[in-house]
Amino acid sequence: MLQKLKPAGKDLLKYKYQWYLQDFLACCMSLDENMGKLLDYLKKNNLEENTLIVYTSDQGFYLGENGWYDKRFMYDVSMQIPLLVRWPGKIPAGTRNTNLVQNIDFAPTFLEAAGVAVPQWMQGISLKPYLYDPKKKANRDKLYYHFYEYKADHTVLPHLGVRNKHYKLIYFYTVDEWELYDLNKDPGEQKNLVHSKQHAKILAAMKEELKKVRNEYDDHEKAGVLD
Repeated sequence: MLQKLKPAGKDLLKYKYQWYLQDFLACCMSLDENMGKLLDYLKKNNLEENTLIVYTSDQGFYLGENGWYDKRFMYDVSMQIPLLVRWPGKIPAGTRNTNLVQNIDFAPTFLEAAGVAVPQWMQGISLKPYLYDPKKKANRDKLYYHFYEYKADHTVLPHLGVRNKHYKLIYFYTVDEWELYDLNKDPGEQKNLVHSKQHAKILAAMKEELKKVRNEYDDHEKAGVLD
């Protein structure tokens, strides 16, 4: 029986890259197909108005942006995730919400939707009020991120950061490198402003915000100059 030989060197990297993307897209196609089957079942059995459907992911996935695949960097390609919610009769169809949310909000949301009290120790917030009223502003103006699993199946450098609707600060603490991006003017995060004199005050403010939010989440992993 003939076997397909795997390429080597740069060709191997290209082979792995193409395989990852093909596998990922095949998974997406399977999810789409089975989501349709689920929605058909709910409709057929009159369960639509009593079922909260959430279509989401753990992180976004690079499909070649910046020359990468995988999903562990804090850049928006990865940090932004799909979040589609359907609940006929309760959530207005076709609405769009621009609040800053995280996957730590899912558990509190599901609990409140089910009429169960949300434990105080949970760090996320329930999104239920904002699903009902997309114009309602959440009591949150920033997001925190920390990746620290270096060499645990991946080679993404450990980093943490803070993001608001205008700016993002990332700190790769094992190599003491900072990155600052203006998300309004540079949504692709191509221009690092950390050495820009015009943004010196913003950089200082974002660094203080990072320290503050890190303490809020009780994150005391060693992180370079932040320790």
